[in-house]
Amino acid sequence: MFIDAHLHTVLWKGLPRSAGGATFATPEELIAMMDRTGVDKGILLPSVSPECSFQRVSCEEILEVVARYPDRFYAFCNVDPRAGSNAPDADLSHHLQYYRSRGCLGVGEVTANLDIGDPLVQNLFRHCERNGMPLLFHLAPHRYHCYGLIDAIGLPGLEAALQAFPKLTFIGHSQPFWAEISADVTLNNRNTYPTGPVVPGGVVPRLMATYPNLYCGWDAGSGYNALTRDPVFGWAFMERFGDRILFGTDICAPTNDHRHAEYLRRSLADGKLSTATFEKISWRNANRLFGLGL
Repeated sequence: MFIDAHLHTVLWKGLPRSAGGATFATPEELIAMMDRTGVDKGILLPSVSPECSFQRVSCEEILEVVARYPDRFYAFCNVDPRAGSNAPDADLSHHLQYYRSRGCLGVGEVTANLDIGDPLVQNLFRHCERNGMPLLFHLAPHRYHCYGLIDAIGLPGLEAALQAFPKLTFIGHSQPFWAEISADVTLNNRNTYPTGPVVPGGVVPRLMATYPNLYCGWDAGSGYNALTRDPVFGWAFMERFGDRILFGTDICAPTNDHRHAEYLRRSLADGKLSTATFEKISWRNANRLFGLGL
């Protein structure tokens, strides 16, 4: 079984994501891609922050998709840190409790272009922890011309959050997150797809070893690149932290590549990955973390 823990969709195609670009895949297009690649179920993430997309996708739209295809999809909700009263004491539990009652499993993808230490962001973390809602975040390298929570090289803001909210499950994602798997990350390559052997001493392995509330979203080109650029390191990383890696793809358009499942299958067949680790990453971790009961 495969559970894709990071998917996007739209009920109605609207404004393209960029000039000449595509829109998110429709649920029907998404299901066709899942069928082709052998993915059984997926978790849909709304897009509510203006920095991330041209066509925003509400939590209600995602819940409607799940209602139409309950055997294929689950829902996350998404709450912008500026929601409600745009204040660090906003009662975001009001939002989270409602969406949890509607069946939402977690919060994300959080893409607001605010510093990860901003009081508004800390307030969102506090309410997610209070309500037992795992949070999937996109990290950004800076403000402007990008999206996601801003953290410096070395991820000091993320480490502070992991310490401050030990009962909140953080799910890391994006180029600046995954680039920190290697000690040779630089200001120039942290928002790209670094190549070559992984240099020991990276921040992500250290944080994973230190903080049990940190999970990795092995999704998008950034996650795929991080664990395949140096295959031997990638397999060892999967075996070491297999309990906290979530398979995903981050499909954003019908034309997106979907290589992750095939790479896991090939790694298992070639004896590079144990059956236990393969099953944890492909579906058991998501099943346990989100209480799917499969």
